[in-house]
Amino acid sequence: MKTEQTVRLPSVDRILGDAACQVLIAEYGRVQTVACARGVLAELRAAMLAGAGGDEDTSLDAIVALLGQRLQAQSRPQLRAVFNLTGTVLHTNLGRALLPDAAVQAVVEALQWPMNLEFDLETGKRGDRDDLVEELLRELTGAEAATIVNNNAAAVLLMLNTVAQGKEVVVSRGELVEIGGAFRIPDVMTRAGAVLREVGSTNRTHLADYAHGVNEQTALLMKVHCSNYAITGFTKSVELDALVPLAAQHAIPTAVDLGSGTLVDLAQYGLPHETTVRETIEAGADLVTFSGDKLLGGPQCGVIVGRADLIAKIKRNPLKRALRVGKLTLAALAPVLQLYRAPDLLAERLTTLRLLTRPAAAMREQAEEVLPLLQRALGTSYAVTAEAMSSQIGSGALPVDQLPSFGLAIRSAPGSRLSNPLGVLEQRLRALPRPVIGRIGQDTLWLDLRCLEAAHETAFIAQLDALAT
Repeated sequence: MKTEQTVRLPSVDRILGDAACQVLIAEYGRVQTVACARGVLAELRAAMLAGAGGDEDTSLDAIVALLGQRLQAQSRPQLRAVFNLTGTVLHTNLGRALLPDAAVQAVVEALQWPMNLEFDLETGKRGDRDDLVEELLRELTGAEAATIVNNNAAAVLLMLNTVAQGKEVVVSRGELVEIGGAFRIPDVMTRAGAVLREVGSTNRTHLADYAHGVNEQTALLMKVHCSNYAITGFTKSVELDALVPLAAQHAIPTAVDLGSGTLVDLAQYGLPHETTVRETIEAGADLVTFSGDKLLGGPQCGVIVGRADLIAKIKRNPLKRALRVGKLTLAALAPVLQLYRAPDLLAERLTTLRLLTRPAAAMREQAEEVLPLLQRALGTSYAVTAEAMSSQIGSGALPVDQLPSFGLAIRSAPGSRLSNPLGVLEQRLRALPRPVIGRIGQDTLWLDLRCLEAAHETAFIAQLDALAT
């Protein structure tokens, strides 16, 4: 084993004085470079003393080169762009909706300039940030008023805390959903200070169940959209238009949590129908909550629309300030809402809708073009085929509906000696300069091309050769 006397490494000062290191200092700063240099030397010294250094090059040039690699790795952002080839368009773990160009440009401008976030340009007095989008939301939903918070969970929490704190909220047992991250309606009720009053059964709830659940402590009748699962068979639920008269009879409001929420009838674009916010308002709902970054195709936020008096009360709740959105969210949301004023152009301009309506024939042509390039990069250990597959909308929207899609199916080639070949390849794809995220199932690695638009195809192909190394 080597001793301290036999370990010979250049000093920190010598490293910092090297011409190549001066370039690193100019890019990363002296403090960060010094700290990283000391760390590299400590690791090399420990390895050499333990006899694990092997034939590792410890020359000045090699150490500076290693220092550059470490600094580059340290400076790489943790939040990185990826290729979403999972087949799930609104993928929660990959950031859900992609913003259209108009929203992206609006955010860039908001990053660079002071904005009239809470400043009324006409009066010169303090304004309300909700005013920046409220008129658009009223127009698109038919609601009397609207307010914005940071996500739909916050919207439900704020609504319940404002309208039903210390009182009961009647909900069907079949609608006590849990969504991602163990977010459960009963738990949100508790945190909001409301008391849950369950009625009906898991699979069948009747109007009489709601009627029997109403008492002097009832503050709200609530329906929750079962967006991430579906119950089939012997089922019964109460439609909103039947629930509203009951609520009116007892002078209590009706609220609907739509979860994803859409502003247009998706059926006109060849997609399954999903109840719109306007339809919910027209059916008599007093309050409706929904997300901004799902079917709406905008930034992450939660929207509450409904009766003006209830929205005004919600906005006076001290929690509203804790849950409010910033200028970047509003800068992105307003252009997205503007796109809905031209529904005939929406499928082309709204990124989410464009991906959802992408024809399978276009993806098939793309798959056939990429296939030989990917096969060449992977070599003989894998077999790549172009195959039909199914995409899904994701993020709790239309859970049982599948979209016909096309992509690349990768399987281990017969006779391959690799251990866990698909797992190894999936890891290699994630290690690319722009990570590629697919899905493994049925002894196959599936790369669904629905979300690989033509504008990004060149960048995707350009890094395939890195898989061969």
